[in-house]
Amino acid sequence: MNAYMNQYQQNHISTATPEQILIMLYDGAIRFTRQAIMAGENGNQVQKLERISKTLAIITEFSNTLNHEIGGQIAADLDGLYQFMIRELNAARKDESGKKLKTVEGLLVDLRQTWGEAIEINRQQLDEVNPSPEKKSQPGNAYMALNAAG
Repeated sequence: MNAYMNQYQQNHISTATPEQILIMLYDGAIRFTRQAIMAGENGNQVQKLERISKTLAIITEFSNTLNHEIGGQIAADLDGLYQFMIRELNAARKDESGKKLKTVEGLLVDLRQTWGEAIEINRQQLDEVNPSPEKKSQPGNAYMALNAAG
């Protein structure tokens, strides 16, 4: 069963659009952060640290892939948020209260919602400009801004 699930996940990722991959990464970061919160509440320090590391890897990748030349102030603002989350996650390793993880979770949820809305706006713009199915996959202005920012 595990081999089938792995194959499904690989196919899902390899056929996903850049927008879908971005959302999947946000979903993963949110899931890992929530798992770290639960592990901390249950006293499972090893699992908490593992999940924090996974979240850190995703957020670091978000930061590393920002295009500051094209993204301008949006990219700079996102980078500031990502750096804040990285600091909070590192501090959360020793934070017993879980507040730092909950702060990061809230930011990730908000960013994921914002990206989802921006992707939907882009999709609507593409449908208005190019209603034929063949042209829907071409990136539009909103997507170009998304790609540049994150």
